[in-house]
Amino acid sequence: MAPFQFPSQTAFYKGKVRDVYTIQDRLLVMIVSDRISAFDVILPEPIPYKGQVLNQIAAYMLKATADICPNWLLETPAPHVSIGKKCVPFKIEMVVRGNLTGHAWRTYKSGKRSLCGVALPEGLKENDYFPTPIITPSTKASEGHDEDISKEDIIAKGLASAEDWAMLEKYTLALFERGKQIAAKRGLILVDTKYEFGKIGDTIYLMDEIHTPDSSRYFFADGFEDRQAKGEKQQQLSKEFVREWLIANNFMGKEGQTVPEMNPQWIDTISKRYIQLYEQVIGETFIPQAWTTEETKAAVEKSLEHLL
Repeated sequence: MAPFQFPSQTAFYKGKVRDVYTIQDRLLVMIVSDRISAFDVILPEPIPYKGQVLNQIAAYMLKATADICPNWLLETPAPHVSIGKKCVPFKIEMVVRGNLTGHAWRTYKSGKRSLCGVALPEGLKENDYFPTPIITPSTKASEGHDEDISKEDIIAKGLASAEDWAMLEKYTLALFERGKQIAAKRGLILVDTKYEFGKIGDTIYLMDEIHTPDSSRYFFADGFEDRQAKGEKQQQLSKEFVREWLIANNFMGKEGQTVPEMNPQWIDTISKRYIQLYEQVIGETFIPQAWTTEETKAAVEKSLEHLL
């Protein structure tokens, strides 16, 4: 059951953290909830202001990269709501990595020197920079986990044509470079991130959120080289700390495992960490706004009046 029913609504989709309404089959209303997911599981408690944090960072970053490629966003009528163009999505995520971290590090540590068909150089330590950023795509699974895939397989399986792939690659690297520049001004390193694209006619559009803590990993630049030299853990801004807490409590989304209890103090801690990330990434004070369902509905309907 959809929480809202908007004029000219033609479809509704409830994602892990977003509720997406299709309007006249050409616009999307994306309401970013305070739900939080990890290991493809929605955790039992919402995180105050998380939806607002994600939505406002994404809107800021989409505006800051609009000169690189077209994007789906048209308006943000409420702090946790975006309205934009409905695209036909590519069923792949363009994962781009500047450093050997996370999944890439686990692959490397196991002895493999190839990820998604990309050769990995010898002699790297965890969190070291790659000589140049690498693209390690994954398939967008409708159910279960996303899976690594190579550029060759993407083209062979018809998930993107060779021409489209060339544009996706170009856009991905340019967006990552811009993201790194924005992060550097804020004393951060954009370590890795993912982009999703779609098409309207022959035009490729950047979709969804970009450069948020749910889609990206940031390190603090200050002391990075020193920590690398000493083999110390890097300080990062992402939702990795939530995953680490789950792992420490024996939960990795596997069958038979139970999500640990989230007490009010821990929920408050997660909320504050998201707000800290917003302020660090954007460089502005976060102003919490709690909108009622009625206010949200009215703001969306007002936007749709002139967008349709």
